[in-house]
Amino acid sequence: MFTALFNLAEGLTPATAILLMLSAAACGLIIAATAILTGSCTRNFAISLIILPMIIQVVILMVNGNVGTGVAVLGAFSLIRFRSAQGSARDITLIFLAMAVGLATGMAYTGYAFIVTLIACALLILFSRIPMPDAFQPLHLRISIPEDLDYNGLFDDLFSRYTRSHQFEGVKSTNMGSMFELSYEVQMAKPDTEKAFLDEIRCRNGNLTVALTHRASQHETL
Repeated sequence: MFTALFNLAEGLTPATAILLMLSAAACGLIIAATAILTGSCTRNFAISLIILPMIIQVVILMVNGNVGTGVAVLGAFSLIRFRSAQGSARDITLIFLAMAVGLATGMAYTGYAFIVTLIACALLILFSRIPMPDAFQPLHLRISIPEDLDYNGLFDDLFSRYTRSHQFEGVKSTNMGSMFELSYEVQMAKPDTEKAFLDEIRCRNGNLTVALTHRASQHETL
């Protein structure tokens, strides 16, 4: 199981190539199913996860034992620039898993490729089902203040009292320049103190808008 299924040094037959491609596609299918089960997944992304191991496997077969060709392919891949939006940590993990499976099947280690795929996908599904306590989830805090109010250090004592950690992210003017909106990333020390925290902030900012929300999925990046 942990040895090569074929001796590729003796040559590549059509039957061997087809079997390796089907093995890579089967592992990719498992990875795509994991992507669907562990979160949002577009049709194109799922199809890409199925095809990507096959592409990597074909590349590895073509450069097997040829150092010059391997260096040329490495140079070609180094020219690739990913211009799409940055993916989430889960998406990048699945892409790297698909590439690793393609490398393994390209070297005819199909048994090892299936074992890695099954274990990695099982762990991803398991951890996606384990709920994380709200106290450990970062929250996005937005505070509106009048333009004439100095916000430097204005809420530091409240952050020290109610949060485990906080980070100032930025400020922007709103309402045609008559107000500022402050953005923070905070981690509450105790989940049941959120209302008291917001009430004290409202006493400082003149009862203007205060919003405390969970971070959006696009922030969960590597």
